[in-house]
Amino acid sequence: MGQGPSSGMNRQGSPGDRKQDGGDKKEKKFEPAAPPSRVGRKQRKQKGSEAAARLPTVTPVTKCKLRLLKLERVKDYLLMEEEFVANQERLKPQEEKAEEDRSKVDDLRGSPMSVGNLEELIDENHAIVSSSVGPEYYVGILSFVDKDQLEPGCSILMHNKVLSVVGLLQDEVDPMVSVMKVEKAPLESYADIGGLDAQIQEIKEAVELPLTHPELYEDIGIKPPKGVILYGEPGTGKTLLAKAVANSTSATFLRVVGSELIQKYLGDGPKLVRELFRVADDLSPSIVFIDEIDAVGTKRDGFDSRADVKVILATNRIESLDPALLRPGRIDRKIEFPLPDIKTRRRIFLIHTSRMTLADDVNLEEFVMTKDEFSGADIKAICTEAGLLALRERRMKVTHTDFKKAKEKVMYKKKEGVPEGLYM
Repeated sequence: MGQGPSSGMNRQGSPGDRKQDGGDKKEKKFEPAAPPSRVGRKQRKQKGSEAAARLPTVTPVTKCKLRLLKLERVKDYLLMEEEFVANQERLKPQEEKAEEDRSKVDDLRGSPMSVGNLEELIDENHAIVSSSVGPEYYVGILSFVDKDQLEPGCSILMHNKVLSVVGLLQDEVDPMVSVMKVEKAPLESYADIGGLDAQIQEIKEAVELPLTHPELYEDIGIKPPKGVILYGEPGTGKTLLAKAVANSTSATFLRVVGSELIQKYLGDGPKLVRELFRVADDLSPSIVFIDEIDAVGTKRDGFDSRADVKVILATNRIESLDPALLRPGRIDRKIEFPLPDIKTRRRIFLIHTSRMTLADDVNLEEFVMTKDEFSGADIKAICTEAGLLALRERRMKVTHTDFKKAKEKVMYKKKEGVPEGLYM
């Protein structure tokens, strides 16, 4: 009871204290209250594992979207990789089984394998085969060989010990035949041939006309010739005329020298000839030019009738050929190429000198009227040699002296290499 006044005095304080408090209130400025962190109902605080696993809400901006797209691309790549690995694991047993089967087939075939020809099919499981180094054999055909592709004359693979048929070689063109094909058309034309008007007319009727206008022969009721043989001394224009025919007809040109058809093993030569005409038939219309036919034509041979394949043979020694090869029905037209006469010499000289720069003293008539026997190849060699002599002396014009020296050099080489009286 006695503490009442004292306590009241303490609550009211002294007048000096109240004046100091009032000064403090005047100095303090007004500060607005902070805005609330969220609007609405107060959210309950989560506790436990849910609060730890919960991710904060992120409002995406441009960089976040780009990162999201990148992560989605990485995810797609990982899914593809996972699928690829799963497929590899699934297909691996099948590949191992296929490899095992392949090794068993190789063991049955044997290594190395021999290459032979199928001569005759006896039944589905047996055949007669031959090789280039031995006789014919009666052998079996293994079950995994595709018998639908087997036919007489095809190339086969044989077991190295029992010689049974274990495979079939693909039907590819012989590399030697591929070399015989002239990829680019010959550039020579009839205008490059001096003289030989009668020979050009005959070869046009026998080779060019059946390829370009076969209906003319059908209308008149005759069969076109199978081929022609060109014969005469060397250098008279046989090969040049064959190239001109190929150029004028735009046909496939296959050129082969007769000595190339002579092979080491028995049967390889006829096989190469069959392959040559098979390719010519596939590339028809075509012209097969066989030069130096005397190398293989000493015994009877012939050619099957092929409408779009024409055969041109050339030889320097027609007397060495088998007469049966030259009879009508095999080679229907024989064209002789003699040495050029004076008129033909003049035309050949003009053809070869038309692009040359000649001096004023050049007199070609002296070489045209000479008594020496010139072939077309000799005249070309004289013109070429004369041009080389002019270049050797650093001159841009060919003189008459150059032609005289060139003539002497060409004739000396010709007489030196050919025995006297060979073509008499």
